[in-house]
Amino acid sequence: MKLNILLITIVFFTISMNSQEKLPYYEIPKMEESYSAQNTVSRMIDGLGFRYYWSTEGLRAEDLAYQPKGGGRNCLKTIIHIYDLSNMMLRLTKTDFKQEKEKEKMTFLEIRKQTLLNFEALSNNIKESKELSEFSIKKEGKVTTPFFNVINGPIADAIWHTGQIASFRRSSGNPINSKVNHFSGTVRE
Repeated sequence: MKLNILLITIVFFTISMNSQEKLPYYEIPKMEESYSAQNTVSRMIDGLGFRYYWSTEGLRAEDLAYQPKGGGRNCLKTIIHIYDLSNMMLRLTKTDFKQEKEKEKMTFLEIRKQTLLNFEALSNNIKESKELSEFSIKKEGKVTTPFFNVINGPIADAIWHTGQIASFRRSSGNPINSKVNHFSGTVRE
């Protein structure tokens, strides 16, 4: 009996500690009012991270399985797609950021966490860069993929799909926390 109580306490403590882990983008980080190209793109990534955080916060099994009628990805597959897009953004911007696990071995919560960490690493790398053009891909001295393609490609796509997750969860009966203010990037207490 005492062993069972001890095991239950350990499991509860472990779950409690894991759920209290502080992930980036609960709120959008404060930033100086400096409108450089790097800060502007970094802020776009931070806005994406904030929206992704709240679109994926508190998802239930039925939310993850939700799929609109007519086909397409379900919510979990959309989340995995966003994770893949975050890795593409890291690769295209030469942002060196190690993944904690192989995708195939990750749970939903681990994919969510890694995606948020990827967005944070990308935002920091862009903010600290000297010129956005350093992220353009060149072959033989010529630009083959301009940085603009990263913006209108994987960044815009991830924003699009994050909105889908918000819509999916609303459709499955689990809307985003009403205290989230997307305009200011904050959460009312």
